[in-house]
Amino acid sequence: MKAAVSSGFASPSLIGLLLLASLMTAGCATYSERMLPIRNQFASNDLEGAKTQLVELHKKRKKDRDVLVLDQAMIELAQGRSAEAEKLLRASRDRFDHLSQKSLAEGAASMVTDDNAIAYPGEDYEQVLIRVMLTLTNLMNGGQDAEAYALQIAEKQEELLAKQKTDETPEENSWLKAQAYQQVALGPYVRAMLAEESPLTLDDAVRARVKVAEYAPDFSSAKADLQRAQHEVPIPPGHGVLYVFALVGRGPIKEQVNAEATQAALLIADRIVSAVSPRGLPPTLAPVPIPKVRTSSLGPRNMAITIDGQPVGKTETLVDVGRMAALQQEAKEPEIIARAVARRVLKKGAIYAVKEGVDAQPWSAESLALNAVGVAWEATEQADLRCWDLLPDRIQVLRVTLPAGEHQLTLQPASGQGVWGEISSMTVKVPDGRNVYVMGQFPNEKLVGQLLTSEP
Repeated sequence: MKAAVSSGFASPSLIGLLLLASLMTAGCATYSERMLPIRNQFASNDLEGAKTQLVELHKKRKKDRDVLVLDQAMIELAQGRSAEAEKLLRASRDRFDHLSQKSLAEGAASMVTDDNAIAYPGEDYEQVLIRVMLTLTNLMNGGQDAEAYALQIAEKQEELLAKQKTDETPEENSWLKAQAYQQVALGPYVRAMLAEESPLTLDDAVRARVKVAEYAPDFSSAKADLQRAQHEVPIPPGHGVLYVFALVGRGPIKEQVNAEATQAALLIADRIVSAVSPRGLPPTLAPVPIPKVRTSSLGPRNMAITIDGQPVGKTETLVDVGRMAALQQEAKEPEIIARAVARRVLKKGAIYAVKEGVDAQPWSAESLALNAVGVAWEATEQADLRCWDLLPDRIQVLRVTLPAGEHQLTLQPASGQGVWGEISSMTVKVPDGRNVYVMGQFPNEKLVGQLLTSEP
C-alpha cells in the first residue's frame, strides 16, 4: 500500500524520519574534541582538573567508559597512587578481553549507525600496553606480580599475531602486519632485570637479554646488557641497580579522515555485504570517514639523568608507542575502510527496500523524502575516534649501577641540542644487591605529577 501523500508533501511518518535524521545530523563533539581539554590539562600538570572532567565524561558517555578508565589510571599513577592505578588497569585488561569477543547484536547496531554505537574493545596496541603499564605500575607497588604481567605482554602479542594470520590479508599487507605486531622488548627486559637479582636465575637473565636485543635492535644498551649478563656479576657486592623509566612525549590519538575505497577494502566489503544482504557493491563509492592515528613530535627526545651531581647518561626508547599504533592502523586500514563501505551500502539498501515497500515512484514526494533521509542517515556517521589518550609516545629506560645507600637523582628533558625544561629530583635509596625503580611521566618539558619509586 502506498504511503499517503497530501498537498505534495510526504506522509507524517516519512517527515518524522526526516526530522529524526536531521536531529541526528545536528551533531555532537567527536571523542577527540571532548578529550582535548583533558589531554591539555594533563600535559600542563592540572591533574585535578583533568580528573574532574574525566569523571563528568564517565557519567555522561556510557559507551566511552571502558577507555576512559585507562586515562584515569594514568592520572592516578601521576599522582603517586600506583596501587589504585594497577587496580584500574587490571579491571580494564579483563574488560577488554571480554569485549574482544564481539557481540553480534552490537555488530548489527554499528551497521545501523557507526562503530561509536558499540562498546569500545580497545585497539590491539592498547591491549598490549595495558599489560606493559601493569608491569611498570606493579614495579612501583612492590613488584610481586611484575614478572607475571611481563609474561602476559608476550602472550597477548602472540594471540593478536595469530589472529592476524588467520584473517584474510592482502599479500602486500602481510609484511606490514608482521612489522606492526612484532614483540615489544619491555617484557623480556623486565624479566631480565628481575632475574639478575638472584645468582640462581642468571641463565634466565641471559635468555631474556637475548630477546631484548632481538626485539629492539635499535636499543643500543642491549648489547652491553647481554655482555654483562653473560660474563660479569650483574650486581657487584655492596652495590645495587637503579632503573629509571621515563614515559616521554604525548601519545597517539585518532583523527577523522575521508578515505577512498581501495581494491583490497572493496574485496573485504563485498564479503561483508554478501553475508548479510542480497545486494552487491555498487560500481562507484564515495570516500568514507575512518579513524587515522596521529602521532605527536612534541615533548623531549629523552631524559638526561644525573646522580649526585654527575651526568650518568640518557634514557633510551624501549617501547615506541606511537610507531606501534601507526603501523597497526596502517596494517588494518583495508578492514577499517571495508567496514565503513559495507555500512554505507547496507544503509542505501535499507532505503531502497523501504522505497520498494511503499512503491515510491522516482520523483514522488515519498521517494524524495526517503532520499533525504538516506543522505541524512549517512551524514550522521562518524569515525570511531576513541583511544587511550594519555599514553606516552615512548617508554624509555636507563640502568645505572650504584653503591648501596642514598643518592640524589635528577631528570631533565633533553634533545639533540642539549638539556632543556624543568629539572625533577628526588632522593633514591639503593638497596644492597637488589634493584630500585623510579618512574615519571614527561609529556612535555616538565614532569606531570610526581616521580614514583619502588623504595619508600
